[in-house]
This record gives sequence, structure tokens and C-alpha cells, in this order.
Amino acid sequence: MAKEKFVREKPHCNIGTIGHIDHGKTTLTAAITKVLSLKGLADFKAFEQIDNAPEEKERGITISIAHVEYETENRHYAHVDCPGHRDYIKNMIT
Repeated sequence: MAKEKFVREKPHCNIGTIGHIDHGKTTLTAAITKVLSLKGLADFKAFEQIDNAPEEKERGITISIAHVEYETENRHYAHVDCPGHRDYIKNMIT
């Protein structure tokens, strides 16, 4: 049985949060989903759900990227929450 064709009715926008360790990238991502969930436009993802690998919980830092999707009245967003490690950011940019 063939899958239904996915049709997106809103323009798509890719978002990425990058910055130094402990500057609130994952907290910002969680806050965006919280605000939009109150409007019925997203599923709330708590900080602990975004940084959910055992190593991340143990060390209290983001080790791997996390992907969250949400939408507003006008757009659909794919949000990538990136680790703040110097080498990761350097390699991502180059």
C-alpha cells in the first residue's frame, strides 16, 4: 500500500541555535515549544526531553544535536538545537 503524499500548506523555515556552553540554547528551544503549545501549535518538549541521552543527563550538557518541529500561524519550523562545544561549532561552520 502506497503512503499518502505529504503536503505542507505553510512555508518551511529551518532554525538552528548555536552558542557557547550553558548560554541557554536548549532552554530557549524548550521555551519556544512551551509558548507555542499553549496556543495549540506545537507539542511541548521539556528541557529533559530535548537533552535525553544518558550522557547528556549525567554531564548536564548537550552532546548531540536535537531536532524539534513546531509551527506558528504562518510557518512551519524545523529547529536544530546544537551543542555548544568549541570544536563542534568550528567544524559545523567550516
